[in-house]
Amino acid sequence: MSHVVVVGAGQAGASLVAKLRSSGFDGKITMVGEEAAPPYQRPPLSKKYLLGELEVERLYLRPESYYAENAINLHLSEAVTAIDPADKVVIAGGRSLAYDQLVLATGAEPRRLPPAIGGALQGIYTVRNLRDVDAMAPEFRDGARVLIVGGGYIGLEAAAVAASKGLQVVLVEMADRILQRVAAPETSTYFRDLHRAHGVDIREGVGLERLTGGDRVTGAVLADGTELEVDFVIVGVGITPATELAAAAGLEIDNGIKADAQGRTSDPAIWTAGDCASFPHAGGRLRLESVPNAIDMAECVAENIMGAEKTYVPQPWFWSDQYDVKLQIAGLNAGYDSVVTRPGDKEGAVSFWYFAGDRLLAVDAANDPRAYMVGKRLIDGGKTVDPTLIADQDTDLKTLLRA
Repeated sequence: MSHVVVVGAGQAGASLVAKLRSSGFDGKITMVGEEAAPPYQRPPLSKKYLLGELEVERLYLRPESYYAENAINLHLSEAVTAIDPADKVVIAGGRSLAYDQLVLATGAEPRRLPPAIGGALQGIYTVRNLRDVDAMAPEFRDGARVLIVGGGYIGLEAAAVAASKGLQVVLVEMADRILQRVAAPETSTYFRDLHRAHGVDIREGVGLERLTGGDRVTGAVLADGTELEVDFVIVGVGITPATELAAAAGLEIDNGIKADAQGRTSDPAIWTAGDCASFPHAGGRLRLESVPNAIDMAECVAENIMGAEKTYVPQPWFWSDQYDVKLQIAGLNAGYDSVVTRPGDKEGAVSFWYFAGDRLLAVDAANDPRAYMVGKRLIDGGKTVDPTLIADQDTDLKTLLRA
């Protein structure tokens, strides 16, 4: 009987084993995860769960009973420490697991502040897993002073929760503007104004020099010499793919675990999916950090394990919830040369359309689901759109789908 072992019990791992079973795979499946909880949703961690609006069980992707009912051997609180590709064995929890096909869905790790600038002090948190959020939750007291390092989506979502709970929030971003790596200036301006309207002190173009305190952080010194008193710190400066296990096993690494177009690594018996995986795209390589990519790629790999020989073609989309704003993003904006701003039908709704010439690359839609839906369908269909039609408020966006 064929045995598929999956390393990683996150969104990608859970999606893959479910797809195997629903597609008729009747072999043995084992999934190994380091955390104590069964596979769960991560996006609500920095939003509804941290706000106390969501019970932990509601985070679970499937009821705990699902795994036993579908003959999926779920090993929690176990770390895979080594892979022996020659003998097709992984070492997990101090014991050996033989595999016929192995899937690495190891995800990514948050970047942390170096100890040399105070990164090892107590009271400093990242937002990546259930343990992180449970640890920081008691810090969210009305009036507490929090410093958020990093103006990407994780930092901004944490700032929104903190401000909503009555904390004093300072957010510092070393780049010239928040969201600089992932969004146009127009989107940055929209969210800067939103956060400042909720009392968040956003400081752009200034880095963190060091954190101060005894055993626990009590202050921060910024690169411009400003000194702040803080009660705790949240670090949101990006993530790095978890490739150590793969690298130690001799697999090729290229901005993540290097996969071919079907999700297979440099070892034909080992596959990869999710945040840890890079794959061929548009003449180069791409690694996507998103829930939809984790699901879609994992399901594609599951089909290929069963012999489908299917090429993975990503259809990127993302989202972020901040205060009462839902941002929905379709496509990838790399290489854009112009942005069209289109106000939505409702107050506060707006969308930003990224173009390279007349080719639509991506859409950022804030509280504008219609713009998002139309934009995503246009992008997925590879359709060309006249930017002037997008800019024209008299244009009914849905008519563009029929062009």
